[in-house]
Amino acid sequence: MDIQVADSLLGTLVDGRYRIRGRVARGGMATVYTATDERLERTVALKIIHPAQARDPQFLERFTDEAKTIARLTHPNVVAVYDQGHHNGLPYLVMEYVRGHTLRDVLAQRRRLNPGEALAILEQMLAAIFGAHRAGLVHRDVKPENVLVAEAPSGGPGNLVDSVVKVADFGLARAVEASATDADGGQLMATVAYVAPELVTEGRADPRSDVYSAGIVLFEMLTGRVPYDGAQPVEVAWQHVDRDVPAPSSLVPGIPPVVDELVARATRRDPQSRPTDAGAFLSEVQNARDDLGAANANTAVLRQVSPRTEVIPRISATTAEPARPSWARLPGQAEPPAPSGRRRAPEPAYDDYDDDGPDRRGSAIGDRYRMVMAHPNGRMAVAAAIVVIGLVAAIGGWWFGMGRYTVAPQLTAMTKAAAQEQATRGGFTVTFGPGRYDEKIDKDVVLTQDPPAAGRILKGGKITLVLSLGAERYTVPDVTGMTLDLATVQLEDAKLQVTKGPDRYDDNLPKGVVIAVDPPVGTETKPGDKATVFVSKGKAPLTVPRVVGKNVNEARNELIGLGLEPLIAYKASDQPRDTVTKQTPEDGAGVEKGAKVELEVSEGPPQVVVPRLIGLPCQQAVQQLQGMNLQANPQLNPNGTVFAQNPNENTPVAPQSQVVLYCQ
Repeated sequence: MDIQVADSLLGTLVDGRYRIRGRVARGGMATVYTATDERLERTVALKIIHPAQARDPQFLERFTDEAKTIARLTHPNVVAVYDQGHHNGLPYLVMEYVRGHTLRDVLAQRRRLNPGEALAILEQMLAAIFGAHRAGLVHRDVKPENVLVAEAPSGGPGNLVDSVVKVADFGLARAVEASATDADGGQLMATVAYVAPELVTEGRADPRSDVYSAGIVLFEMLTGRVPYDGAQPVEVAWQHVDRDVPAPSSLVPGIPPVVDELVARATRRDPQSRPTDAGAFLSEVQNARDDLGAANANTAVLRQVSPRTEVIPRISATTAEPARPSWARLPGQAEPPAPSGRRRAPEPAYDDYDDDGPDRRGSAIGDRYRMVMAHPNGRMAVAAAIVVIGLVAAIGGWWFGMGRYTVAPQLTAMTKAAAQEQATRGGFTVTFGPGRYDEKIDKDVVLTQDPPAAGRILKGGKITLVLSLGAERYTVPDVTGMTLDLATVQLEDAKLQVTKGPDRYDDNLPKGVVIAVDPPVGTETKPGDKATVFVSKGKAPLTVPRVVGKNVNEARNELIGLGLEPLIAYKASDQPRDTVTKQTPEDGAGVEKGAKVELEVSEGPPQVVVPRLIGLPCQQAVQQLQGMNLQANPQLNPNGTVFAQNPNENTPVAPQSQVVLYCQ
């Protein structure tokens, strides 16, 4: 079983003041921890940006501006900033710690809220955002992840109407006057599920953009889902431009019309038709709450996966559809041409008839008909006209019934590119419906088509294709350092079934936080796969002593005296025999009583076999022994010939042992 590496910052003292206790969340730009301010003895939230972002001077400037921005917003519904600094080269913010959950967590648990709860939360959200609007700031990223719901001071668990709501993460906020001249490289930074249409088409935002996003959040609180979905972020973004947000009551029957109207007012595609800022929208919400009273909505059954903030490319004007309203077209895009057609023929005039009334006109027509039929050529003309009319009717009937139709080509099981090419070759246009996951069909292969293969279709008509999204897979998120409850929410969002494994001691992580998950972080899993989380019991009660370098008997006695069980294994080593060369776990590690400590003990240096030296010149024998890491001790005549030796040949001895040579 793989055990992931723990967060090295847990337990760290930052700036000599803030002791990091646990990790709350990890985002694309920074990680948020809980910490204790040891100077004021209070719990705070510590936001430290990632090293990759620290290398970007522009981001560091934005991060510094974020601290100054939020510090200006002294509002009870805005998360306060207390301090700012750097730790190991990484900037950090010290913020107010809100005891509760994000609105995303609430929706994950409750699925959806009744209108009374939703409007109560929205009212406090708008109060916070209006405080920013009055300061000349635009949030730009209003979404459930940035809304914190604290415990209700006057109610028990689940009482959302009286809960305290705070808006966080004004990191994307910009001054209104600065956003009016912003030209930041053609990229859009926002969460596409909540992005206002003008941010997609023009890349600009004003207070009405925050009103739009707040309206989408209200829609999600009421229905349990966001209004638009798509395979790619850009597809979702353009739906905000091209489509009106549906009424919440169309998805959840019973929602009052006054609430539908609030959503419709806030999410108008034309910014001019929305409330001018969060304060104006707040007034409408308060009036709606007065009308609504304390009515509750039914329990929801839908669930929305938390979206991520995406950076998507600005779409060029040539890709926009010509039917967009003027406010939604990109700069330079021309008005669509007015429809052209034949001039309608004028109504037949009745100047040839008497103008005495309908009876007189009818009589004149009858007289003329009788005159024509009285002539033989007239009767033939009438007969020919009837035949012609019949032929025209028959041909027209055939055309409208069969002639203008053909059969749809076979496109299923083709790749996206091949299906488009085949359809274009046949003169058809192709559109794509929402993709579907499939365990057996590769991604971007056509699953179904409408109309089906060989089905009747207008010549040059439209074929809708549904592409495979491939096998549905999710990546195990990094939940190390989180509480068990928060880790469970994130793992369940990844479609995993969570089980709790046995608690373990850990030298680095405090008691009660997750230290490992199986499968490991980053593993791809199927929906419904099981994930086991292991929670820290804190540091173990016993500390392993250092016994490396000691004699094995001394090390054994020391470990047994502490209540530990030594396991000894001899291995070859240059160290003297019976010397401990390695221990597992290492010294300083925390273990329980009775834990096993593995010791590697030296067998001593490898021995050398003494060769036969008798009959060799004494000096030659000396050189041979020195080359074998042995010491030679010649006796009698050093310049003579060896006639005896000690130890005898083939005797194993330790390196540097002395061999006596008797020479004559």
